[in-house]
Amino acid sequence: MIDLLQEIFETLKKNKMRTTLTGLSVSWGIFILIVLLGAGNGLQNGVIQNFSSRAVNRVNLYPGRTSIPHNGLKSDRQLSFTNEEVDFIREEVSESRLITARLNNTMNITYGNEFGSYEIRGVMPNYWLIEKLIIKPGDGRFINHLDMKEHNKVIVLDKKIADLLFPGESAIGKTVKVGNLMFKVVGINSKKEDWGGSRAYIPFTTSQSIFNPSGKFYNIVFTVDGLNTKEANDKFNETLRTMMSRRLNFNPEDEQALWISNAQSEYVETMKIFGGITLFVTIIGILTLIAGIVGVSNIMLVSVKERTREIGIRKAIGAKPSSILKTIILESIIITTIFGYIGLIMGIGLTEIVNFIMEQAANGQPVSDEPQMSVFTNPTVEIGYAIFATIVLIISGVIAGYLPARKAVKVKPIEAMRQE
Repeated sequence: MIDLLQEIFETLKKNKMRTTLTGLSVSWGIFILIVLLGAGNGLQNGVIQNFSSRAVNRVNLYPGRTSIPHNGLKSDRQLSFTNEEVDFIREEVSESRLITARLNNTMNITYGNEFGSYEIRGVMPNYWLIEKLIIKPGDGRFINHLDMKEHNKVIVLDKKIADLLFPGESAIGKTVKVGNLMFKVVGINSKKEDWGGSRAYIPFTTSQSIFNPSGKFYNIVFTVDGLNTKEANDKFNETLRTMMSRRLNFNPEDEQALWISNAQSEYVETMKIFGGITLFVTIIGILTLIAGIVGVSNIMLVSVKERTREIGIRKAIGAKPSSILKTIILESIIITTIFGYIGLIMGIGLTEIVNFIMEQAANGQPVSDEPQMSVFTNPTVEIGYAIFATIVLIISGVIAGYLPARKAVKVKPIEAMRQE
């Protein structure tokens, strides 16, 4: 076996151009496949990460202005929510689970000589589960039902705010001034907000009584269960619009009166799009592999044809056809394996380098008040795909070497030796 391998490597050395061309066909096919799959995975992972930063099954409701007269009422009416709509959704919308209303105000938060202007969100206890806020051990708690019931003046700060107001010390238990009122810090949110700047959170009832005595507000967020298809989400949206139109007294056909943002529906649609992208990338990858296979087949065909005279001489001095076949097939396996592995390493190496650069860029990015969004995340590919592609090329190389070699060994030695 060692002698056979030495002979094969000597043959490969003597035919460097042929070996190089065959190897490049293999390496390029594997490399392009890995890069394409990595790019597709990176885009998909980025979008999934954006969705997973909040509950994927959340629904946002925003009242708008009516554009169609209804029940004797004129158009261009500004609609709004009250606490009754929250109770209605909680009790009457069977698919609803977690729910929160939201009130936004921008105010100064002051501690000692430190201060800044931040968004103050009045929210309900379920908000932190819907938005997937992160409160680490030792960083206190989020707003609870007792805070809501007692209208407590408590506040949860985003970590950036806490670090600016309380450099080098814990904010938990301290009192900050919000506008002209004092609030006790009960928690720190460590989640890095990717859709805007830093915020602070207070009980919704407290926000209503202090900043919004009219009781009107313009955002309800809730999660839903059991809506796993586009059709189910579309039907839910239509039913919800009809139910809310009766409560708020607007035409259910009036899309301007109520905006429904269904993240689950958007997620299902996005994943369907990425299914198409994945199929496209797979087809391109397969075509690239086929091109590599054709390249290997052509070069092996030429190689065997060039060696027809050599095969005839070997048969004339007693070499068995099976040993000649074995030599050519093993040569094909060695070329496709070595160069396939090179292409595999290059492709994985490139995706890992891109992933490293993007991670470093994300880690070094300054915290900004501008919206941030992940577009390309972890552009790597499962090793199984690469190994499968390499095996396919090796098998193709075997077939590409076997078919012309089998034909060549059937030629009579005297005829084979006449070949130039």
